[in-house]
Amino acid sequence: MKKYVLVGMITLGIVYSCATNPITGKKTLNFVPNNQLFPTAFQQYDTFLKENKVISGTADAKKVEAIGFRIKAAAEKYLNYLGQGQYLVDYRWEYKLVDNKEVNAWCLPGGKIVVYSGILPITKDDAGLATVMGHEVSHALADHGAQRMSAGQAQEVLGQVIAVGTSGKSERTQQIIGQAYGLSSQFGVMLPFSRSHETEADKIGLVLMAIAGYNPETSIAFWQRMSAQSNGQAPPEFMSTHPSDATRIANLQAYIPEAKAIAAKVGVIK
Repeated sequence: MKKYVLVGMITLGIVYSCATNPITGKKTLNFVPNNQLFPTAFQQYDTFLKENKVISGTADAKKVEAIGFRIKAAAEKYLNYLGQGQYLVDYRWEYKLVDNKEVNAWCLPGGKIVVYSGILPITKDDAGLATVMGHEVSHALADHGAQRMSAGQAQEVLGQVIAVGTSGKSERTQQIIGQAYGLSSQFGVMLPFSRSHETEADKIGLVLMAIAGYNPETSIAFWQRMSAQSNGQAPPEFMSTHPSDATRIANLQAYIPEAKAIAAKVGVIK
């Protein structure tokens, strides 16, 4: 009886923890409100900057900051257009270039952005960098960090429910069921969930870079360069947190006309 009560409580918790994201218009699983998530993210960001070499005052550092401000302005303009301008009130935008050879960039919840110097040879120009920063900011705007945390919590709790439900079975049976749940939840739920976030961030990022005054068609060349530098070493798509390069580029090409149409309605920053 207890296990059914627990399942019912989890189901109710999931239902009542769904919130509508203003930039996507979708109901999403979110157990973590911004007033809890943002302070932690800001603290992590400050700690990271203290422990890594921040590049400042150079042409590249100034470019990261300038493009960051344009993407920020585009996000504000887009959300105002959607009637959701208040959504960004707790964001604390910051853009830093860090000396690191890794080909990477990221944005923590609340608008804290880091670009690694190792990605600059691949971004090449302002439009390439805008592609990257628009994508990363989109993760923050779409609450992907909170959704991943919430999904992880749900995965863990449901695993505990399964453990309780199989507690009367043999140890071998419990192991088989536990392993099956782990694999099915990872490959059937968590990884597709992550890939959907990447696709969503790509699409929103195209809109933001278009509103910021960059041609979204240039995003294709950037992702082609990213694909070339990976030398075909990426895992199969079903085992990855990201779409394959071919899938990603095809999705972007299909969405570019809509991104341009949205930017035309919202207005392009001059």
